[in-house]
Amino acid sequence: MGKGKLAKFADMAEYPHVFEHPYSMMEETPFEMKGNWGRDFFKNDHPIVLELGCGRGEYTVGLSRRYPEKNFIGVDIKGARMWTGATDALREGLKNVAFLRTNIEIIDRFFGPDEVREIWLTFSDPQMKKATKRLTSTYFMNRYRKFLVSGGLVHLKTDSNFMFTYTKCMIEENHLPVEFITDDLYHSGMDDDILSIRTYYEQQWLDRGLNIKYICFRLPQEGMLREPDVEIELDDYRSYNRSKRSGLRTSK
Repeated sequence: MGKGKLAKFADMAEYPHVFEHPYSMMEETPFEMKGNWGRDFFKNDHPIVLELGCGRGEYTVGLSRRYPEKNFIGVDIKGARMWTGATDALREGLKNVAFLRTNIEIIDRFFGPDEVREIWLTFSDPQMKKATKRLTSTYFMNRYRKFLVSGGLVHLKTDSNFMFTYTKCMIEENHLPVEFITDDLYHSGMDDDILSIRTYYEQQWLDRGLNIKYICFRLPQEGMLREPDVEIELDDYRSYNRSKRSGLRTSK
């Protein structure tokens, strides 16, 4: 029988590679490791890569196995899901992986300037009602700039045509350099073992016949970022364990 949420949270509290600092704790407990992850936790100066909204941590753990010369940190607020990846990393003795349980809205409180080289956004909620909640919005890009090296990479993998289209528009509006883009990843001819890591939810989308979309772009430090003023067709399918997206409508 699998562990319940309380047992998983008890495990997480004891894991040496898991840091729990939700929004409610930040005012009373500042995060002292900000700017010093390499020195204080990883004990090296290898590049740091974040997975924001890591869910079960498949990407964080999968990347850490493939790239021992990099350090990986999975970030999410849902600790019961995160437990899976955190437990796998502990059992395998992976030294280049950590997990941070917190609200992504305050992600800039945990990392110092130029501390992060890459960001992965894997199957983020498209947040079709409010742009500032989308993890590829300029609201979040300005937060990423506080700790991402200038020209650092941002990767987006998504099932959502809404999220993909919105992100393309944001990139075009701000003339951000694109490294790779496809609306059908698994028929793109791209041979990259990073992209072969499939999350739990990604496999469900693939089983339903949905295309997986991918964008990799660079985020320079300079320049003011502007939100795109566009109307985008909404996703018309029901997500697993989420409210019905087709209940939302664009304004005419």
